[in-house]
Amino acid sequence: MSVVDQCPCGSHREYAECCKPFHLGSPAPTAEALMRSRYSAFARGLAPYLLHTWHPATRPNRLDLDAGTTWRALQIVDTVNGGPDDDTGVVEFRAIARAADGERRVQHERSTFTRIDGRWLYVDAGTGPLVRNR
Repeated sequence: MSVVDQCPCGSHREYAECCKPFHLGSPAPTAEALMRSRYSAFARGLAPYLLHTWHPATRPNRLDLDAGTTWRALQIVDTVNGGPDDDTGVVEFRAIARAADGERRVQHERSTFTRIDGRWLYVDAGTGPLVRNR
């Protein structure tokens, strides 16, 4: 598999078999899958998908992505719930990017997610519970 075909989310799978189905409308089965697909959407500049998967209570009216930012890697640090049978979940992650000026940036969040009508939605970058679910 070429780097071009590889999914940006770090799964080591082809984009077409990983995040692309979610970007085309299939619901993510878990909070982590949604988190990965949202990271891939940032990497691919898919602002409409990001807005669509954002909880209406916290979603901004618009989202302007920085075209000068290159998303380089995603590391999932921890998950709490967020499985196929849950209605809420937390995913802690680090997203590494390179700014247009070459500066390395790390976004570290402990994001909260909720499932409404069978679809996972990003709520916010809150602290989330500090209990590991392993």
